[in-house]
Amino acid sequence: MTDHSRTPSPVRPPRAARRALAVLAATAAPLALGAQQPVAADPGAARPIGLAEAVQLAQRNAPAAVQARGTLRASEATIRSAYAAFIPSLSLNANTTQQSPATARVNQQTGELQAGRWAGSAGFNAQVDLFDGFRRTYDLRSARAAQAAAVTGESAQAFTLAYQVKQQYYASLAAREAESAAQAQLDQARQQLRVSIARVVAQTVTRSDSLRSSIAVSNAELQLLTARNDRQLADAALTRLVATPFTVTATPAGAPADSVALPDSATLARLADESPQVRQAMANLAAAQAAGRASRTPYFPTLAVSYGRNLTTTSTNFDLIPNDPRFSGQLRFTFSYPVFNQYAREEAVVRADIAVTNAEAALRDARFAAQQGLVQAQVALRTALRQAEIQQATVLASEEDLRVQQQRYELGASTLLDVLTSQTQINQARVALVQARLNARVARAQLESIIGRDL
Repeated sequence: MTDHSRTPSPVRPPRAARRALAVLAATAAPLALGAQQPVAADPGAARPIGLAEAVQLAQRNAPAAVQARGTLRASEATIRSAYAAFIPSLSLNANTTQQSPATARVNQQTGELQAGRWAGSAGFNAQVDLFDGFRRTYDLRSARAAQAAAVTGESAQAFTLAYQVKQQYYASLAAREAESAAQAQLDQARQQLRVSIARVVAQTVTRSDSLRSSIAVSNAELQLLTARNDRQLADAALTRLVATPFTVTATPAGAPADSVALPDSATLARLADESPQVRQAMANLAAAQAAGRASRTPYFPTLAVSYGRNLTTTSTNFDLIPNDPRFSGQLRFTFSYPVFNQYAREEAVVRADIAVTNAEAALRDARFAAQQGLVQAQVALRTALRQAEIQQATVLASEEDLRVQQQRYELGASTLLDVLTSQTQINQARVALVQARLNARVARAQLESIIGRDL
C-alpha cells in the first residue's frame, strides 16, 4: 500500500543546468556586486560661479590686471610731475655750528675766558626755467601720450584676461559635460551587465557575454574617474584665474547661449581694425613719437633764473631767536648751451627714432594679426557649430540604435558584440559633441577678444 503522506522530494535540474548555475555563482555574482557599487564622488565641493562674475574677479585680482593698473597710476604721477616742472622749485636750509674751544679768547675788560661762539644761518632758494628748449612742453605731451597708452593697455589687458577666463571656464564646463557623458556610459554598461547575467542564468547565452559586460563596466568606471579628475584640474585652473580663496566651477546656467547671431563681415572687419590690441599699438606709437620729439630738446639752449635770501647770526649762546640777524640775497640768471656732450644727445635721438620705427611695425603687425585672428575665429566658429549640430544628430541616432540593439539582444535576435558596438559608437559621439561645443565656445570667446565686445 502506498503512503501518500510523505513529502515528495524536489525535482533536481538537469546536469547542464546545474553546471551553468555553478559557473554563474562563481563569476556573475561578483560582477553584479561590483556593478552595484557607485564610483565615489570627489570630497571637495566646488562653488558654482557665473561667467560674468568669473571675468570680473579675474580683471580685479589677476597679476596682469594689477600690473596694468599700476602702470596707469605711474603714468598719472608722471603727468603731475610734468605739470609741476612749470612751477618754480623751492628749497629751505638752516644750520648752526659752534666754534671749537681752541678759538676761545679772554675778555680784555673783565678778564673772563669766553668760550667759542655759535654761528647760524638760514635761507631759501627758488629757481625756475624761463626757457628750456620746449623740454617741459614735450615732456608733458609725452606723459599724456604714455597715459593714453596705459589706458588702452589696461583695456586690452582686460579683454585678454576675459578671453583667458572664458577659455578656462568653457574647459571646466566641457569637463563637467564629459563627466556626465561618462556617467551615462557607466549606467548603460551596468544595465547591459544585468541583462547579460539574466541571460546567462537563463542559459540563452554563454559566460563570455557576462565577462564582456563586466569589462565594459570596468572601462566605464575608469572613464568616469578620468573625467572627474579632468574636471577637478579644470576647476583648479579656473580658481587660479579668478583668485578666490575657495574652489570654483563652471555652471551651464552661468554660460551664454551657444547659438549667437554674428554681425556681417564688413562690420567684423571694421571692429577688428579698432580692436583693443590695435588701439594699444596706436597709443604706443603716439607715445614713441612724443618721446622722439622730446629727445631733440637738448639741442636748444636753456635760460633759468633763481633767487635766494639768507640769514646769518652769531651768538655766545644757542638762541632760537637771535638778536643781531644779518640778511643777504641774490638774484641769478643762468644761460647754458651744451656745445658737445659726448654724443649723448645724438644717442638719445637715435634710440627714440628706433622706438618710433618699432612702434610703427608693431601697429602694422597688430592690424594684420587682428584680421588674421578674425578669419581664424570665424572659420573655427562656423566649423565647430556645424560639428556640434552633426554630433547632436549622431548622438540621437546612436541612442536609438543602442535601444534597438538592446531589445534585440534581450529577445535573442542580436549578439552582445552588436550591443557593445552600439555603445562604443554612442560614447564616441558624446565625446565628439562635448569637444565640438568646447571648440565653438572658445572660438566665440576669441572673436569677442578680437573685436573688443561681447556677442
